[in-house]
Amino acid sequence: MQRGPNAVLATALHAVLRVRREPPREKVALAGLSGLAVLALAGSLVANEQLFPPGIQVLPLLGGGILLRRRALRRLIAVVAVCLVWDLAALGLSGVRPGALFTVAVTGLVAYGFARSREETGLGGLRGDSVLVELRNRLELQGRLPLLPPEWGAEATLKPAGGGPFAGDFVVSALDATGSRLDIVLVDVSGKGVAAGTRALLLSGALGGLLTALPARAFLPAANRYLLGQQWVEGFATAAHLTLDLADGSFAFESAGHPPAAHYDAGSGRWSLLETVGPALGLVPDASYEPERGVLRPGDALLLYTDGLVEVAGRDLDVGIDKLLGAAEHLVAAGFEGGAEVLVDRVADSSDDRGLVLLWRRR
Repeated sequence: MQRGPNAVLATALHAVLRVRREPPREKVALAGLSGLAVLALAGSLVANEQLFPPGIQVLPLLGGGILLRRRALRRLIAVVAVCLVWDLAALGLSGVRPGALFTVAVTGLVAYGFARSREETGLGGLRGDSVLVELRNRLELQGRLPLLPPEWGAEATLKPAGGGPFAGDFVVSALDATGSRLDIVLVDVSGKGVAAGTRALLLSGALGGLLTALPARAFLPAANRYLLGQQWVEGFATAAHLTLDLADGSFAFESAGHPPAAHYDAGSGRWSLLETVGPALGLVPDASYEPERGVLRPGDALLLYTDGLVEVAGRDLDVGIDKLLGAAEHLVAAGFEGGAEVLVDRVADSSDDRGLVLLWRRR
């Protein structure tokens, strides 16, 4: 006995919708998206192929690329393929244009590649987006400066390249157990975007632990050894490390391939550069770093910044630093409060990650 076309379609769909091995939520998503594909087929056959063109099958495929793992997505692709074959048999090439078939096929390949990427990272469905958002939030949380005594003020501003959500610049800071010593580290990890953001998150956690566990002079050498051990393809970072005694204002500044810090002396009314230089982290074994020492008196300030704030292709670095210090001059009369955000907005373009720490001692 011959079977009718509807029975053939039902059998084909039943064969590809065996979802016993899929997680419960994925079963629901697969059933819903498969139902959408079948409804699109019914609309083109029963209603009007102009209102429900075969190319509308890209919608369940896009949803599958977001919500399903590869195994379930292969089942959905099979459902869509059956629907397209049915459309082609019923409507012919006049109703199902080759361009629509090509579009659906390409969408299926893109969706499958997207699902494979999510599955390989273990972040199926919409979890991948939430994890990336959590990564960004954790990095921002770790970059908050501690609460300081009333005579001190400090601000940190970090902005990703192009206004994106992730940056390779980050800040770690800590007060010692007595609350009298402040350590601040401003780091610029090589690269941009999500890749730099994930490395920054890993490195910020490690440096935060080292900062509280080691004496100030041992910090950068230990950070260098840690980064060498990671063996990253883009395996380096620059860092500026400041240690400040909150009781008497004495400080020590060390640089690992970082631009020089700027010190404002309220007595002379001038900004000067702390020129100490050391190799970037992750490049040279057994690197050593010599600090530049000074004192922050009432009215004084310090600027730490990444190269994205002062470096522009085809322009000497000194020109960018002069521009930054020129903008910082305007803060002296107005006060340093809110100055970090002002400096980043006035001085830097958005082509690179930008980070700045402004620390000052109130009169």
